[in-house]
Amino acid sequence: MNDLSFSRRQVIGTLSAGAAALTLPGCAPTLASGPIPSGEGGVKALLDSIGENLLALSPESATSLGLDTGPRAILRSRLADRSQAGQDRLAAVLRTDLARAEAIETAGLTHATRTSVEVVRSAYRTALEGFAQPYGDVAVGGWRNTPYVVIQNVGAYLDVPRFLDSDHPVKNAADAEAYLWRLDGYAAQLDGELGRLKAAGDQGLIAPAFLIDKAVSQMTMTLKGTREGGGLVESIQRRTKDIPGDWVARARSIAQQKIAPALERQLAELQGQRARATMDAGMWARPGGPEFYRWALKASTTTTMTPDEIHQMGLEQVAELHGRMDVILKSLGYTQGTVGARMTALSDDARYKFSEGDKGRAEIMAFIQERLQIIRAQLPRAFRTLVRGNLEVKRLPPEEEPGAPGAYGGAGSIDGSIPGKFWINLRTTDLHRKYDLADLTHHEAIPGHVWQGEYSNQLPLIRTMLAFNAFSEGWALYAEQLADELGVYDGFEVGRLGYLQSLAFRAIRLVVDTGLHHKRWTREQGVRFFVEKNGSKPDEVASEVDRYCSWVGQACGYKIGHTEIVRQRSRAQAALGAKYDLRDFDDAVVKGGNVPMDVLAKNVDEYIASSRT
Repeated sequence: MNDLSFSRRQVIGTLSAGAAALTLPGCAPTLASGPIPSGEGGVKALLDSIGENLLALSPESATSLGLDTGPRAILRSRLADRSQAGQDRLAAVLRTDLARAEAIETAGLTHATRTSVEVVRSAYRTALEGFAQPYGDVAVGGWRNTPYVVIQNVGAYLDVPRFLDSDHPVKNAADAEAYLWRLDGYAAQLDGELGRLKAAGDQGLIAPAFLIDKAVSQMTMTLKGTREGGGLVESIQRRTKDIPGDWVARARSIAQQKIAPALERQLAELQGQRARATMDAGMWARPGGPEFYRWALKASTTTTMTPDEIHQMGLEQVAELHGRMDVILKSLGYTQGTVGARMTALSDDARYKFSEGDKGRAEIMAFIQERLQIIRAQLPRAFRTLVRGNLEVKRLPPEEEPGAPGAYGGAGSIDGSIPGKFWINLRTTDLHRKYDLADLTHHEAIPGHVWQGEYSNQLPLIRTMLAFNAFSEGWALYAEQLADELGVYDGFEVGRLGYLQSLAFRAIRLVVDTGLHHKRWTREQGVRFFVEKNGSKPDEVASEVDRYCSWVGQACGYKIGHTEIVRQRSRAQAALGAKYDLRDFDDAVVKGGNVPMDVLAKNVDEYIASSRT
């Protein structure tokens, strides 16, 4: 993500505090009881039941993963319950299933099954620590931990329209009926969020004013489209042209009579909280904020690093990367000023800009496809086991673009019927340059999020749903490094400069995120540090800093995860010498699945041991 259709990666982000299924027949999970099984087969069965319990609490996940068929078919007509009751229900399921996982005797199990047990334990422990916080959405083995229930990049008003249009299939009358059931549930979901939004406000947890302003603007756009028959209504109208039925009229009725009033209620609450909001950006200014931030850092990095340690790590890595960038800048004729100043000048160079408007948007899409073709040809040099790389490049919905990052992406459904997504923000073509868009493509798509997610989709059910921010984003940065090592920038040196700027950008995130939430920086300080230090584009950076204010700590997972993956690779090279093979190392990492950093080390241990024999 430049670091919501729900792609697999977005599904992970929304397996959150509100993701408990509506209490409807056939939808509630059945918690297993009795003695804890032993042996490989018994433990696998227990893990499968834990996975089913979690899946039943997130119907959207079942659809996005292509699992809402057969015995799970009822999930296709349901949406998650984002109320406090839903949050409490999810926490109760986690406590029960963590106890089951903790009781497993792992001696004698295969390495792969032990890894799955360790992943469940780690994800559930961390999530339950998050539920002990007095507020917020808690991701279960995911990346989107946030103190704010509804804000510029969090909330059903963003998630559901995108999900229904992109991932909910409408191939027949049953699918269309399920769509309408979900529309009906959307209004209840919004009101469930509203209750938590009000409760947070009563505790004094008010988002920064500048975030509320963005959320109000975006929600106003969503409300307007809902009233006028756009978005949700247009989606089913477009997809039911050959399916007899009164789908459009029914959808319009639900949208206007139920969804629009629910959006109005959320909007009124946000506007009321805006009158009480301050411009303080960080968690230090919120009740219980420092405690929430320490937990969010732990969840996002899967380490116990302190804010000060992370801040210092960022400063050191920025200095090292800028040293490498300086050499390339000089070779391009940019010799005067700081690296940041020279990158700003490079950004103004017409040679690297796309055209304005729709012409430039078309140029960007063509450029992405060209770079994908180049990297696909090189992948056999980096992986012994290849996946499909099932991918669709799409523009973000315009109503989301103002509060969204430059891009994000993730793998699609397990069966391949829903392709992975590379969502690109095209509100203005000035967000992107020819020297940085190639690297962004490798990060979000191939061999980054989309590519890695397809390996995880081959693992047991619970492993397809659990992911760790440090691994997900660390892998995406490592994918950028792989692309460089595979020669995609040979003859395109300015592209290599864009790659190095990307790494420096993520290192600066360590500084800015901890600056905002721990060192009491203002929003303006965060933006200025990015622009002056790294030559980043102001429009892009403003949204980035706003994102750090809401997805607390998430931005720190990227460089910490990348640093650890590279460290483990160096350890494997040193241990194996001539027996080391990049393809085998990369296979060990991606086929081992999405894991916390301590489990990654164990997977590399297993690779080293097996390669020695």
